[in-house]
Amino acid sequence: MNAMRCYIALLTLLLVSACVTETSGPAPVVVDPATAIQQRVGLARQYIGAGDWDNAKRNLELAAEIDADNPDVYEAFAWVYQSTGEYELAESNFRSALQAKKVASRVRNNFAAFLYSRGRFAEAASQFELVTADSLYSERPKAFVNLGLAQLQLGQRQQAKDSFVRSLAMDGNNEIALLELTQLTLNEGDVVAASGYYSRYRQRVTRAPARALILGVEIARLRGDADSEASHLLALRNLYSDAPIYRAWQAAQREQGQQRQ
Repeated sequence: MNAMRCYIALLTLLLVSACVTETSGPAPVVVDPATAIQQRVGLARQYIGAGDWDNAKRNLELAAEIDADNPDVYEAFAWVYQSTGEYELAESNFRSALQAKKVASRVRNNFAAFLYSRGRFAEAASQFELVTADSLYSERPKAFVNLGLAQLQLGQRQQAKDSFVRSLAMDGNNEIALLELTQLTLNEGDVVAASGYYSRYRQRVTRAPARALILGVEIARLRGDADSEASHLLALRNLYSDAPIYRAWQAAQREQGQQRQ
């Protein structure tokens, strides 16, 4: 009997200990799949920014194990492959992202930018047009700028001008749109409009690139503003004396001068 009591007491003690072991630790953390994917993709984007492709892909592979058809995962993979020069894989992942039921305009905009970087301007313009049609897209003004740049590459100057004007209607401070409209209106012979766009551009830019300063010289000459012309020429010589665009412009100026003689 004593042996039996000892056995029962020992068995009871083991059972109690087992219960305590299972309930005394922290509760298991239940991670929502969508949250887990978001975290993995967020980490991957950080690694992409740091140029750590291996860790970026590792996190994306873990995210893909949760949801193999997630558009954010495909998009991030596309960024990795675009950065490493594997353009076919990048395009394939972008297109997979676009097959999602609800495609974010951000994804389409990034795909369009990829196409633009590959010199596929007509395809890029088509994608940018779809992005600009999304009136709720927060980066819509920039999408109009991107569309305008693609249209310029296609020689569609009036369409490009319209796109840049649409962008400025939403964001009057966009430097690219202001500079491109300066160029376009100057080419049309509208010096007043070009001067207005250029003035707005210079208010927002601390150090203008050579192209902008050249436009400043040309506008000043057409307006008969010798002081502004001299000021822009001095800035060009001091800042961009070796810049190819400045040298090409100087050569064109000399050629024009010889033709006048």
